[in-house]
Amino acid sequence: MSAAGTRVAVVTGGAGTLGAAIGARLASDGFEVTLFDIDGEAVAAAARRLSELTGREVAGWRVDVGDAGAVHDAVSRITGRGGRLDCLVNNAAVNLRGALAGQAPQDWDAMMSVNVRGPMLLCQAALPWWRRNGWGRVINLGSRTWLGGGPTGYVTSKAAVVGLTRTLAVELGPLGVTVNAVAPSMVATPFTRGGRSDAEFDGFMRRHLAMTPLGRLARPEDVADAVAFLAGDQAGFITGEVLHVCGGAQLAPSA
Repeated sequence: MSAAGTRVAVVTGGAGTLGAAIGARLASDGFEVTLFDIDGEAVAAAARRLSELTGREVAGWRVDVGDAGAVHDAVSRITGRGGRLDCLVNNAAVNLRGALAGQAPQDWDAMMSVNVRGPMLLCQAALPWWRRNGWGRVINLGSRTWLGGGPTGYVTSKAAVVGLTRTLAVELGPLGVTVNAVAPSMVATPFTRGGRSDAEFDGFMRRHLAMTPLGRLARPEDVADAVAFLAGDQAGFITGEVLHVCGGAQLAPSA
């Protein structure tokens, strides 16, 4: 059970590099953090690492964010355990690369299920708590690619995340809930690498580095810092925004 007054955060995709960095930052900032991920063993291991790193208890649960029943049960456990869910970070994502001609319908459906349906289901499940509490933060992880250029299904899903962010900002604003998106450029993680060979991945990242005015690639901590800002009281009058964590790459032509 959360201590009185301790804010509670859920980070989806918590077994991955970005999810773990976000979870670590929020735990260090005083949130009681629970990580959700489809990989139960990996998320449990990530939670143990973050607990050791931050000195705070971090939980890790297996949750399929595209499964309405699983999401409802998990959020009910969170709010039943401590009576609250203050911050929801929708970070889980799937990127099954492919252009239109080779886009398999099942791959398209998998991306939409996790990347778009998941955030909707989680917000829907948390709605009763936000109605009672009158305070909340939703941070959706987007991508610079929503501006155009990249794998068809993934880019479409991240553009949809922006649309969801903006419409939920209007709908949830009267409840005291802010809804924003963080859109990073390329971070050197296993997720970004996908199925690329070493040479392909190196070339891919070099192209993105060349179009970044600040002269370096994004780090997981850059993304976590942006999420932490939007999760805090200091961002209480910011909603419906897309915060690009790109070093200026969002201003360049798509790679």
